[in-house]
Amino acid sequence: MLMRWTVKLVKYFSLLGVLGLAVACLYCWHLTAMVEKRFAGRRWNIPSVIYSDTLLLYPGAAFTRQAIVQRLEATGYSQKSSAPLSEGEFLVYKDALEVSLRPLAVPGKRRKGFVAILVFEEGRIASISHLQSGKGVSVLELEPEVLMRYFGREREIRDVVSLDELPDSLQHAVLSAEDHRFFEHKGIDFRGIARALVINLRHGTIRQGGSTLTQRLAKNYFLTPERTLKRKLNEVFISLAIEWAFEKEEILELYLNEIYFGQKGSASINGVGAAARFYFDKPARRLTLAESATLAGPIKGPNLYSPYKNRKRSRTRRNVVLASMHKYGWIDKEAMNRAQAEPVRTSGYKAYRRKAPYFLDYVSSQLREIYPSTTLSSEGFSVYTTLDPRVQDAAEKALARGLDRLERNRPSLRRKDPTRRLQGAIVVMQPRTGNILAMVGGRDYHTSQFNRATQAQRQPGSCFKPLVASVLLDRFTPSDVFSNEARSYTVNGERWRPKNFSPEKEKALTMRKLLTISSNRASVDMVVRGGVNRAAERLKAFQFAVAPPALPSMVLGASEVTPLELARAYAVFASDGISPFPLSLKDVVSEKEEVLVGRFMDVSPVLSPGEAYLVTSMLESVVEEGTGRSLRRLGVSVPVAGKTGTTSNYRDAWFVAYTPDLLALVWVGFDNNDSTGVTGGRAALPIWADLAKALPEYLSGNDFVRPPDVITRKVCTQSGKLAEGSRCPVRREEVFLETLPPDGPCPIHGKSNFIERMGQGVRSLFQ
Repeated sequence: MLMRWTVKLVKYFSLLGVLGLAVACLYCWHLTAMVEKRFAGRRWNIPSVIYSDTLLLYPGAAFTRQAIVQRLEATGYSQKSSAPLSEGEFLVYKDALEVSLRPLAVPGKRRKGFVAILVFEEGRIASISHLQSGKGVSVLELEPEVLMRYFGREREIRDVVSLDELPDSLQHAVLSAEDHRFFEHKGIDFRGIARALVINLRHGTIRQGGSTLTQRLAKNYFLTPERTLKRKLNEVFISLAIEWAFEKEEILELYLNEIYFGQKGSASINGVGAAARFYFDKPARRLTLAESATLAGPIKGPNLYSPYKNRKRSRTRRNVVLASMHKYGWIDKEAMNRAQAEPVRTSGYKAYRRKAPYFLDYVSSQLREIYPSTTLSSEGFSVYTTLDPRVQDAAEKALARGLDRLERNRPSLRRKDPTRRLQGAIVVMQPRTGNILAMVGGRDYHTSQFNRATQAQRQPGSCFKPLVASVLLDRFTPSDVFSNEARSYTVNGERWRPKNFSPEKEKALTMRKLLTISSNRASVDMVVRGGVNRAAERLKAFQFAVAPPALPSMVLGASEVTPLELARAYAVFASDGISPFPLSLKDVVSEKEEVLVGRFMDVSPVLSPGEAYLVTSMLESVVEEGTGRSLRRLGVSVPVAGKTGTTSNYRDAWFVAYTPDLLALVWVGFDNNDSTGVTGGRAALPIWADLAKALPEYLSGNDFVRPPDVITRKVCTQSGKLAEGSRCPVRREEVFLETLPPDGPCPIHGKSNFIERMGQGVRSLFQ
């Protein structure tokens, strides 16, 4: 009887076992399909990276050795004390640099890595050459800087690498530290579980875990960190499914790209690719044996064994890993001893910091017109921009110093409330390409994210006079004379009487002089005589968001513009009459190196080259002898064309100026339109000077090139007509369009006028 019941129980439990095994197999099959589907698509969300522009270096460029060192360090190069150099390292000599350049791979440009020698002399690059061949290099391009990452919800930094790219030492270090029997088990290591159980019982506490590398991958990739029996069972089944679906090498590659290595600010470092950059500032394929063992240490506990947290503990853990590598036969005793004797050297912790925040907001707004934020935070795009980090840094510092200086010298400008403080904006462009090199939208991004460079609608004041003058150059010349006397005009049925900023003795001014001293009355006379409606119509070519109204007051800058719009308008003068598109976004490249978006120079003609040059010539007079003359006193001696601007009640202070290579605009004011009590020449111009002096590479000293359709003639400054020899007391060389030369001799000091005056004198004697 007992025997029969025993047989029945055996059959019953056997059946249950078979059913359980069948259910387990079906569940594993189901999980295998899920695993394969999950790994068949995008395995990780990779944040897109926004880069600055590359940096062009050439013999004669105004770069100091220290400026190049700063750029190299910003792009991840490491300074060494002796040769030979590995890729991404450099040596500093007294007047030279030796740089082992990394390969360059940006849209449309490829360059192999090589060792270059840069020699410096008197603040310039004297020569660039190949170390190996000794041949000279005419142009050297340095890779761009990382400006920002588009993080998703997880905020993970990960550089995915294939197993083939990783040194054996790194693979063996991780396996020694985490799962040395990885290639022997099938996802569950029963021997390891038993060993861990014995050790833990012996010590009466959890000293060792029995989880395999595959189990940890299953937990990290598919499960939550909760400690429940259900989660543990799922971990086991998913591990078996992973082992069933993939080869061991594939699993190891997945694991090495998934491991968590610590925090960089609010972002987590995941995978050996990102960890190698984070700890040693080099690609994982170039890790040494000691570095590989150091990197394997934090896997067990990033907060415990990170060399940034505790270098001594990190070294102890590294040496344990090296000893394990020797124990399991992956390195010999000599290699272990050498590596254990090395100090732990890291590249130094660099917190994640968003650079050029206002510029990046501007770029992001353009990107979001093309891609949703989920795509940008997961697809791993490389976004290349026009930003020059050196120019951006100089602009931010110049604005901060300038605003602090104004508040220090004028206590009335100080505000306790950070949100009400004196503000400013800077836009720096290459006028011929439209490339935005720098953008500062305020003095403190953390206090206010309002981008004054692109969003603030402000009156440009006298900065608008050259724009109006430019569209009237088909009727007037720089030497034509306009009335500077008090006069009233009827505007919309009401009398309007423009006033000058300060008393002016001259009753008449040439176009050049009215721009030089920024006369309001003569400017209004110019636009009225030239045709208000006609001028307003031609100004539309400058593509302001809101066209200036057809009123005489438009020449005084009564309409509103953004700083970026005004900078673009002035770029027309510096680029032979062509209006460039303000370009910040150059290319968007996929992970597969496919160019998805290419933004190129979009230009439109506004003026003829001759008209643009005439305006530039007149704006040079502003800097040489007019409202911008303090620029010379502040140390800017190269050819510059510019214009100051100040609006009613001193609400806005402007200075926009350009060289043949660079255009920069500075605005200063309060967001709530409080009066600053300071002109553009005193508030904005000194900031422009600070910025320009910090960028010698953009101040070549070249003159503006006169186009062939411009001629020069000597004119009388009083009449604006052709000078009559010595009879005209003050003469100057003036520029004219070939199609619109001066139309006659000076009527004040000419021959006919002289004879007429003599005749009048003789007649008076006999009367």
